[in-house]
Amino acid sequence: MTVNGSDDPTGEARLLARWALGTAAAAVVLLLTGLGAGGLVILVIGLGGLSFSAVGIWWFLAHRGALRVFGGVVAVGAPLAVLALYVIGGLWLTALLALGLWSVALVCARAALRSIRAVEDARRGGRTDLARGERRPRPRRPVLIMNPKSGGGKVARFGLVERAEKLGARVVLLDPSVETDVAALAQEAVAGGADLLGVAGGDGTQALVAAVAAEHDLPFLVISAGTRNHFALDLGLDRADPATCLEALVDGEELRVDLGSVSGRAFVNTVSFGVYADVVQHPEYRDDKAGTAFEVLPDLLQGGEGDRLDATADSLRLPAQQALLVSNNPYAAPDPFNAVAARRPLLDGGELGVIGIRVDGAAQAAELAVRGTQSAGLNVLTAARVEVVGQAVRPPGTISVAVDGEALTLPTPVVCTLRPRALRVLVPRHRPGAVEPQPPMDWRRITELAFHPSPRSGT
Repeated sequence: MTVNGSDDPTGEARLLARWALGTAAAAVVLLLTGLGAGGLVILVIGLGGLSFSAVGIWWFLAHRGALRVFGGVVAVGAPLAVLALYVIGGLWLTALLALGLWSVALVCARAALRSIRAVEDARRGGRTDLARGERRPRPRRPVLIMNPKSGGGKVARFGLVERAEKLGARVVLLDPSVETDVAALAQEAVAGGADLLGVAGGDGTQALVAAVAAEHDLPFLVISAGTRNHFALDLGLDRADPATCLEALVDGEELRVDLGSVSGRAFVNTVSFGVYADVVQHPEYRDDKAGTAFEVLPDLLQGGEGDRLDATADSLRLPAQQALLVSNNPYAAPDPFNAVAARRPLLDGGELGVIGIRVDGAAQAAELAVRGTQSAGLNVLTAARVEVVGQAVRPPGTISVAVDGEALTLPTPVVCTLRPRALRVLVPRHRPGAVEPQPPMDWRRITELAFHPSPRSGT
């Protein structure tokens, strides 16, 4: 069997796994023995710098005035001080070599995991990492709803109306000056005989029309004309050129994906509670996101104006959370500080992803920076049902919620569930954004590959 150009992919994975373990062990040995006690000093200084930087970030976000300025100085100065200490103490070479060895270990480990996954996929008869859909007849009466303001005017910039109409679609162009019930427009389109619904707009608008499509079991077309287009990203669509999404009308395939529900309202990406949800409630947030967050975060984190959340994920209680993110399928990188860059490897896994954060002070901020997902202040899990209530900060019985980026206030308890494979999504057969997701880092699996590899299958 040949996979990725190798006649012995299992042996290749075994060799890479051994290189990964060897270079990782070399990095540890170098830190523990290099230049006498220098290796331990490198570790202590590095962890100390990381902790001080996290504390500085907390002071910067949670306070105003002199303490905010001081926090900014600490956040920037701590890593610079670490570098200076390495140079002054003559430790920079050891630190650089250890970092290089560890980088090589990570590269080899991920390559080994990719190689063995390719072997396993080949034995199952083909790739399973990227979702492939079923070919469907070309829709005869597609109706596309387009928001001309979305994404800074992408509808006009890419000529989406004209291109869609040339392909036989009827376009409903929203009037930005009038508040429109998008779901009602979608229902009217269905009543008029539409056999496909689509949206050129943000994720919030996508979710509203997707709910109507799922209700009537119609295919749904995503056109990546929003600002961030998280849903389009995880479908593998081209976010740089939304016009390519229209190719699905003539050469498409259908995927079945999950559809989230928050107190009866559909969502395609995430439901946020706590700090972020409180920030987006401010009317000035739309025009000045960073400035609004900078101004209100101290009150939300320290001043008692933000919601504290009690959540229950299936049977697990998450008390007094400051921020809670519930996603339609979990993200591959459970890093709340990198949620924009993270991706969901599956959209039909049938599980909600849950990330809860509770940071009560600088010490917990430092612990979160050093320990990551092992920190007591960070919970990362999956669940079938999540129930959230506030701690009476707002008017009794209500809570701030951001549903796919849209600011709402919902009555408590707010319940999030998932409708498995409820949405039929029509996508182009060629999806340039459908990159192969990285396998999760698993050192136990690397060790098994290095010393107890799976038996090689026949040709």
